[in-house]
Amino acid sequence: MGRKVAVEDAELMDRLGRVFRDVGYEGASLTMLAEASGLKKASLYHRFPGGKEQMARQVLETAGAWLDKHILSPLKGGGAPKDRIDDMVRQLDAFYSGGKQACLLNMLSSARIHDGPFTDLIRQTFDAWIEALTAVLTDAGVNRTIARKRAERGVMMLQGSLVFSRGVGTTRPFRSFLKSLPGDLLGTA
Repeated sequence: MGRKVAVEDAELMDRLGRVFRDVGYEGASLTMLAEASGLKKASLYHRFPGGKEQMARQVLETAGAWLDKHILSPLKGGGAPKDRIDDMVRQLDAFYSGGKQACLLNMLSSARIHDGPFTDLIRQTFDAWIEALTAVLTDAGVNRTIARKRAERGVMMLQGSLVFSRGVGTTRPFRSFLKSLPGDLLGTA
């Protein structure tokens, strides 16, 4: 009979993700990750033989699965484009705890823009998100070129609002951004 897992996978990814969101990849020490996970360093290495990079990659993949389920799939689904965008805004608000949590994609991005260990995965995530938003805006009757520019700007502004909120110590910029996002995307603002 195998040993009982001390921390379930979903909870473990959440705990590790909080560390990476708080201090980034470079700042996350194995001691911090072990303390947050509730596991000893040896247990972490047993579950993640690839070390910190494997942990961060799996946290990113878990976040990507959440994004696909709660953001991308609903954006691609049926219903009025405005309703799909409004749902995305509600999901983003919950995911980022009203602007209190940093973006994992930002915190795991490399300072050296082209050669980080997660560059391709992060780029793919952003591309999928922008493409899904572009499709919704096209469904709403927006010219594809304009829709793509609005989608890119929306994702950029989301990231900026999170960074700015964190930098000024208030969620107000994030909340203001979310409030204006549907109108900005649809061109009704």
